[in-house]
Amino acid sequence: MKRYFPFILLTLSACTKSDYLDVNAADRPPLSAYISFVNARPAATGIQFWTFTQQVTTTAVAVNQASPYLPTTFGNVQINFTEGSGTSYKASRQFGNSAAYTETGGPNGPIAGYYHTVIAAAKKNDRSKDTLVLFYDDLSKSPAGKAKLRFLHFAAGTGEVQVTLLQQGVGKVWFEKVGYGSAGGGNLSGAAYELGPFTNVDAGTTSLTVSSGGRVLNIPSLSGLQLEAGKAYTVLLHGGVNEKDIPGASLIVHP
Repeated sequence: MKRYFPFILLTLSACTKSDYLDVNAADRPPLSAYISFVNARPAATGIQFWTFTQQVTTTAVAVNQASPYLPTTFGNVQINFTEGSGTSYKASRQFGNSAAYTETGGPNGPIAGYYHTVIAAAKKNDRSKDTLVLFYDDLSKSPAGKAKLRFLHFAAGTGEVQVTLLQQGVGKVWFEKVGYGSAGGGNLSGAAYELGPFTNVDAGTTSLTVSSGGRVLNIPSLSGLQLEAGKAYTVLLHGGVNEKDIPGASLIVHP
């Protein structure tokens, strides 16, 4: 006995420019992570940053300065930097390739649609060698009348520091201990990755005092910082080009 099966005709509606199958839709820019690259090395030469073999920065990042946020690859990403006009990598690190922190990689990489800071700096115990550290940047809107402020310690040769915040004539200890290569208030740490949280502070004039080993460091650039409401800032504590130089600080403004 023959059996007959109904013939079902399937039809597909016409695709439009907004259809999710249209991979060339103009209104769908490729996903990217956004990274601001910082040169905190104790050397006077500018550096260029790369993801894998693609140069990301177009202008060399000067010492103790930051690039704008640039669209980059996300996920498992190798980040490198070159010095001056050189083409050989001074340091490389793979972010997002390992279940544990290693000398060359770590478990957390840049996230699509999010903002990050990647810092080139001297290794903690050897200022003649370089490393890279990635921080996640929370640039969400601060409350009315507030600015976002973050403290990063990259002064090679300086141990843990205590940071005091002075606003409207009132001083208070902001962070008891911030180790080299870390962010004040960071609750995760490792060789390749760390949260770099911002603190909401009153907009206006702010001064910081940094102490190490019970001694206050003389850093004039930390006095009278002007913080605008609604903006985010990072205070970068950095070392000098020479090993015996007094640490300094730069104020990085985030867009």
